[in-house]
Formats: sequence, C-alpha cells, structure tokens
Amino acid sequence: MRIAVLGTGVVGQTLAARFDQLGHDVTLGTRSPAETLARTQPDSMGNPGIGMWAEAHEHVRVVTFQEAAAAAELVVNATNGEASLAVLADAGADSLSGKVVLDVANPLDFSRGFPPSLSVANTDSLGEQVQRAFPDARVVKSLNTMTAHVMAHPEQVAGGDHSVFVSGDDPDAKRTVTGLLTEMGHTDVIDLGDLSTARGTEMYLPLWLRLLGAVGTPMFNVKVVR
Repeated sequence: MRIAVLGTGVVGQTLAARFDQLGHDVTLGTRSPAETLARTQPDSMGNPGIGMWAEAHEHVRVVTFQEAAAAAELVVNATNGEASLAVLADAGADSLSGKVVLDVANPLDFSRGFPPSLSVANTDSLGEQVQRAFPDARVVKSLNTMTAHVMAHPEQVAGGDHSVFVSGDDPDAKRTVTGLLTEMGHTDVIDLGDLSTARGTEMYLPLWLRLLGAVGTPMFNVKVVR
C-alpha cells in the first residue's frame, strides 16, 4: 500500500520506519524537504536528526506534504495536534479526497507548560475537526492512546496483549485501518463506533500522562479485559 506519513517527529519517523519494514511504499511529508534533511544534529531528546534518519531509511522518500498525500492511498496524520489542520490544509483537500486519513494526533496544549491540557474535549475532538475540515476524506482515529514505539511494535509491551481503538464514520476505512493495525501486530482492535467516540480516546491522554509519571516509562498500554 502507498502510505504517506505527515510529520517528521518521533511518531512520524517510527511509523514510517515500521510501514517500510512491512513492505509498504512510504513517503514522509514535511513543509520543506531540503530544510528537514539538513537537520542532522540530535534533537532535544537525543534522537538522531531527521537527516540522519532519512539516510538510514533510504526507501522512505522525504517530500512535501502535498506530494506525499497526493501519491498515497492512506494518509497518516502524525503531526503536532495543534498544527494538524494547517498541515492537512497544506497537503490539500484534493489530495485527501476519498482517502483514508489515519489520525494519530492529540490536541495537546502546552501553553501552560507540562503536563499539557487538551485544546478540545467533551463535545468535540481533533478527529472530528479534521473530518469537518476535509469532508471528502475518510478519517479514522486510532493509535493515539500509546507512545510511538508501542504503536509500531506492540509486542514490546506484554507480548502485544493489550488494546487499540478505532473510531470513524466509514466502515470500509475502519476495516482498512484495522488490517494495517493487525499487520503491525495489534491483536485486540476495538471498534468504538463513529468518529465522535474519538473524544474518549483523546480525553484519555491526561490519564496517560499521569501514568507516565507514575510508572516512569512510556512503554505501557491499556488492556480491556472482558
């Protein structure tokens, strides 16, 4: 499958590398490919600069948001939630029309420092905002309840015995995303229903952040026991 990952942070890099490992045709979208590839110094978390990452993942092309989305069958929004709508606008409504948009972002507001609050909650969600802004896209919310490495390699936590959720209005789009999640190793995929259910998974983030502080590692996830 041709997959465009929009966003060059840890989430974007981790998912793009995993999709490439699984044999998909992957592009990584950014505002300025030249400037992005010039960043070779480690980031504030000690991760290799994106330029070094790109050299190590030669099959993943780094192109503009619009180029990545236009050529893709499935588009992953792995951007900062506060910038997601602007980035998707750069990608272009025509490039997103009719395509599955897997939204893994969260509307985290760091304006008051850490821990962040949510910029949208209760009666709306970022996933719904994306769908309203791009009505011809087929938005599915998923993977936003875990850290990037657990998204890509669920087997690294409890042998993969934990839950991932999908929310969306288009049943076929959810089936496509569920197939991709299964391919990545997720064994317990729970369909929550329409896209309004993304409010619940996004509002889990404040608890996730508190759990991060309590357990001292992001390498955890939830399991729905039934």
